[in-house]
Amino acid sequence: MSRRMEAGSKLAEALEAGRLALLAECLPPRGADRDALKKAASSLPQFLDAVVVPDGGSEVRACALAGAVLLAEEGREPVLSLATRDRNRIALYSDVLGAAALGIVNLLCWSGEHQTRGACPEAAGVFDVDSVQLLLGIKQMTDEPSALSREPLEPKASLLLGAMAHPGLRPLRLSVIDLRKKVEAGAQFLLTDPVFDLGVFGEWMQAVRDDGIHQRCHIIASIKPLESAEQAEEMRGKQRGVSIPDEVIARLARAEHWPRQGVTICAETAEQVGRMEGVRGIHIASGGREEVAAEVIERASLRQK
Repeated sequence: MSRRMEAGSKLAEALEAGRLALLAECLPPRGADRDALKKAASSLPQFLDAVVVPDGGSEVRACALAGAVLLAEEGREPVLSLATRDRNRIALYSDVLGAAALGIVNLLCWSGEHQTRGACPEAAGVFDVDSVQLLLGIKQMTDEPSALSREPLEPKASLLLGAMAHPGLRPLRLSVIDLRKKVEAGAQFLLTDPVFDLGVFGEWMQAVRDDGIHQRCHIIASIKPLESAEQAEEMRGKQRGVSIPDEVIARLARAEHWPRQGVTICAETAEQVGRMEGVRGIHIASGGREEVAAEVIERASLRQK
């Protein structure tokens, strides 16, 4: 079974209770306007269990920690993303301690998109540790605790740790091994890449269930509303492991209003994924379109689950 969650967060309580947790994404602003993030957050439904604040994406934005703090000020429970691409272990552990001191206890550890795919391809990547090593380091903080010093870490921080999962990567055997490493390193929940192909995701979930990973860690599936057929083609070409069926792209191409069709497809996918055995949460990865999260959740009838 999964490690007992001691973080005391709303997200931890939802996952422990066994109901379908509902999350959405809120991007930090591109500039220094704190009101921009507050405005985006105001369009998200109040009943969400948590709001994911991305870190180290393809654009230069305000840091995720600042975004998480601003969300907390608005009464939202943030999930702080920590990308190992841009900071060494000293900076990452410092961010963890700072977040815990500010009451931010939900952490998502991931390696981050390679910088050559983003707006600053000339930037140097750090990659001092990978996501598994970061999970282990944070787990030492909370369990021993002794991450970088022989001195005890006081007070002890109770955190909810998560990691990324990639259902589209094959072969499945290696994908499952990767998941096992993250769970053994301390991940209590796994947030997937956006799901577009129900067949591919269903096959992956079967492998997860066969290995018993769903009993040791909570699976939260990300669902993304596509804006156009061109965006779908670009994602399929650039993001390793992302599977988007031809029919999805064809539906977008035929639509008179591409973004509206994208929301419809997203809601259909979310509804079916939410019914799959082993899925414990749905995350609406709106990519800056925070206002669509409520509609997707309503149309997919997720709140009643």
